[in-house]
Amino acid sequence: MTHHFLKAILGVVLLLGVSTWGGGQACRAADGPFGLLVQLPYSAPPKPEPAPDTSVPQNRDPLTPEEIKRAEALLPLLSGPQELWAMGEFVHLGPPVIPVLAKGLKMSNPRIRYNSIETLGMIKDPDAVPALLESAMQPLEMQRVREHALRVSVRLDPSVTTQAIEVMARDQHESIRKAAAFEARYVREKAVVPVLIELIKDEERFVAVTAVQSLWKLTRHETELHDWVVSTPEEREKWAQEWIDWWEANQDTFEIPEGGASTKPL
Repeated sequence: MTHHFLKAILGVVLLLGVSTWGGGQACRAADGPFGLLVQLPYSAPPKPEPAPDTSVPQNRDPLTPEEIKRAEALLPLLSGPQELWAMGEFVHLGPPVIPVLAKGLKMSNPRIRYNSIETLGMIKDPDAVPALLESAMQPLEMQRVREHALRVSVRLDPSVTTQAIEVMARDQHESIRKAAAFEARYVREKAVVPVLIELIKDEERFVAVTAVQSLWKLTRHETELHDWVVSTPEEREKWAQEWIDWWEANQDTFEIPEGGASTKPL
């Protein structure tokens, strides 16, 4: 009795083990008291059909007076629980709604101003850059808003942002100078090189470090190795002279190398 009992237990264990290993694909054929387990071949399920594109194309037609009025009514909603919905509505209206969002850049609510910038970045039209740069260079604007306005401007059309970077590089707020130093690496214009060289001497170390990193990425010019992270203002003043000497000798023939820092996507 014990022998038959052990054989029965072994049969159950084999049945459970093979069934589990086969993912439930085992087949039993009559062969003796416990049968024979056979693994069936696995057939992969068919690949799903590509999903149809259900996105709504961005509007390109001029807005009607009614649409302009409706868009202006959406501006206050850029701050609050419906702000994401309002941003989506503006994006759907497309580039023709840029003048309305430019009004949002001047509204008293900083959240509306910030989200107006964000929405202009989502529309991705370079025509928005002049209004954005005006906000970026506004000395009385919040620093966070100014930095975001410059960031989006550089992503949309870096070629026209040089003047704003020059202005912001002389700003009294160190965070604004750092933003100018960082974004300059994506502006492939020779005019930003002397701006960055001047920022190497900045009294705030993190501004100077950002500037020299942008110079390396933009120009690919190799200088002597210095520990910029723990540098003193006096050391940065001295090290900046290396860049000044290089620029004076090469500015007439220097060209921004191909494959330098590329503009990050929005």
